[in-house]
This record gives sequence, structure tokens and C-alpha cells, in this order.
Amino acid sequence: MSLKDKINGDLKTAMKAGDKVRLETVRSIRALILEFEKSGSGKELDDKGEIQMLTTAAKKRKEAAEQFRKGNRIELAEKEEAELAIIQEYLPKQLTAEELEIEIKAIAEELGVSDKSGFAKLMPESAKRLKGKADGRAIKEMVEKILS
Repeated sequence: MSLKDKINGDLKTAMKAGDKVRLETVRSIRALILEFEKSGSGKELDDKGEIQMLTTAAKKRKEAAEQFRKGNRIELAEKEEAELAIIQEYLPKQLTAEELEIEIKAIAEELGVSDKSGFAKLMPESAKRLKGKADGRAIKEMVEKILS
């Protein structure tokens, strides 16, 4: 089942259930998909594009929640966090810190990188392979930890 089909089904379910936060979030994801389709790029939305689109939406919610918390707007931060949780349901399961460390160590071993001078080699490869499975910031921190 494609993301578009899943979103349309979830949209109907949220409408029937009267779940306003889920409805609003699913509608925003649907709008992103429609915007991509209407962009005229002639590209088909594939799994990689879907993950990138959802990751971007999740990142925006996470950053907004942080800003609202800094501004002492707890109710708005909680709304953004609720939307983030819904978006994350559509993303692949995120790696735990232990799983991330194992994956990056394996990539480092494969590339023959063992010290800080190999950061420029290990970071892009790790980011490429783990895209959608872990947050970019978490990947960077783990790469730095492993190389130090």
C-alpha cells in the first residue's frame, strides 16, 4: 500500500473518529503529497521521496515544539509533539542508540576508518545508509563518539 493510499484511509478514519489532531496532521501530509504531484516535475513519488517528505515534516514539528517550549508556550509545544508522534507512525522504525552505534561501527570498519581524520569519509556514508532510520543529528553525534 502506498503512502497516498494509507493517508487517504487514515484521513477517513480520523474524520469518523473525530480526532482533530490526527485529522489535521494527516491532512498536512496529504497536502505535501498533492503539492509534490502538482509540482510538474514529472517524477513519481517513491519510497525514498516519501521518507524524505515525512522526515522533513517531522523535523519541522520537532523544531517548532522546541521553540514553543523556549517561549513558554507549553500548549502549542504539546500540539506539535502530538503531530510529530503521528508523523513518526508513517516513518520507518527509528534505530535506538545501541542499534545506531552498531550500524555506524560496521560502516566504519567497512571503510577502514578509526580516527577523527576519517570523519569526512564516515559521516556522509553513514548519513546515506541510515537516512530515515535515524535523525541526522544523532548520526553525527554517534560518528563523533565512535571516532573519538
